[in-house]
Amino acid sequence: MAGAILVHAPHGGELLGEYARQEAHEVNAALATAAAAQRAWREVEVTRRAQALRALARVLRERRDDLAVLAVREMAKPITQARGEVEKCAACCDWYADRTALLDPARGPEDGDEVRLAPLGVVFAIMPWNFPYWQVVRVLAPALLLGNAVALKHAEQVTGCALALHDAVAAAGIDAALFPVLRIDHDAAAQVIASPHVAAVTLTGSDRAGATVAALAGRALKPVVLELGGSDPFIVWHDVDIDAVADAAAGARCLNNGQSCIAAKRFLVHADVHDPFLEAFTAAMARRRVGDPRDERTDVGPLVTPAARDGVREQVQRTLDAGARAVLGGVPPVHHVPWCPPGVVVDIPDGTPLADDELFAPVAGVWRVRDLDDAVRRANGTRFGLGASVWTHDAAIARAFAQRLDAGSVMINRPVASDPALPFGGVKASGHGRELGDAGLRAFANVRTVRGLMR
Repeated sequence: MAGAILVHAPHGGELLGEYARQEAHEVNAALATAAAAQRAWREVEVTRRAQALRALARVLRERRDDLAVLAVREMAKPITQARGEVEKCAACCDWYADRTALLDPARGPEDGDEVRLAPLGVVFAIMPWNFPYWQVVRVLAPALLLGNAVALKHAEQVTGCALALHDAVAAAGIDAALFPVLRIDHDAAAQVIASPHVAAVTLTGSDRAGATVAALAGRALKPVVLELGGSDPFIVWHDVDIDAVADAAAGARCLNNGQSCIAAKRFLVHADVHDPFLEAFTAAMARRRVGDPRDERTDVGPLVTPAARDGVREQVQRTLDAGARAVLGGVPPVHHVPWCPPGVVVDIPDGTPLADDELFAPVAGVWRVRDLDDAVRRANGTRFGLGASVWTHDAAIARAFAQRLDAGSVMINRPVASDPALPFGGVKASGHGRELGDAGLRAFANVRTVRGLMR
């Protein structure tokens, strides 16, 4: 097993924690214990499982400020957004707790037919650092309600957040064995996928990581849900309030310091309003306050690590070298704190990183589009298909985009965001399967058909 996990603060660089990696026998023991706990948990009445989720929501709210500060320290999320993330987790627990009826058996065509949702067992969740609580809870809440357990391999950068969430689960009176936090590397994760104690796998991460995990899960004949990267289009039609939409666009690009799979990344603007929108959008991006993420006034903190900043530098530089032009910002500076100020880039050639790839930073690309067909072609012209945002007052145009965009979510006159009540996921290289809503329950359920029951 590789050396200890070291977590350093993005803002300041100080060592926040040192955690021993678990040996293979420790991981196997944790998985066996989780599987045993799940067999007991699935026998608990669903109303009691719902009560446990309500208790978890209460604990999350009680610990909101402490959890938020920890997220700020480990991954530099602005403090106001960190508090909002914890509250969203609590709301997700409440939503599922109020939906026990989703687990009621459905009647079939004949008397005595039922279709039931039954738990699969232990779900192995491989999660990223950018939403250290939300990414986990949106898997954990439906899994617990259904009767599953969740074994978590979190990103090393947010190991403290993972352990704090584990403590919150225990404080809610839920058997902590149902939610083991595994301190392991990627090689060990492959062994976990193959473990007989694991029934299913979910990953939120890059498309490359998704392909690897999908192959491992397929080899083990285990179901998998993948929520992968995105290069979401933000489409601006000619009939909008330019200043209002420009401000919304800046917020959508700079969310979580630009480090969100559903952050708007490619801004496709109708030719009739391109120039005034570009001016207003550039001004709105420039108004975003860059600074210490612990400061209530900060809109944009540093990126998560210097390595992440260096990757963004390379993507932006390659795009500029190919002929693009920065109208705000540019190549992120080299500094011991991984700053990346908001930027706006135009005249972007096809085939460059800002046109084709996911940019995890508050740097926006802006394109001029002529009409509906041109906008759809440009929006669908990447390997990704996670979310899309369309801004127009024309109902027919909105419906046309909703029908034709290759995206798991299409938001009209609002930024892309997940909601506990609605299915969430993507198509193409953005993954497959769905989280949240009733789909979040079905994702890791045995949809069991029963015939011939006596009434």
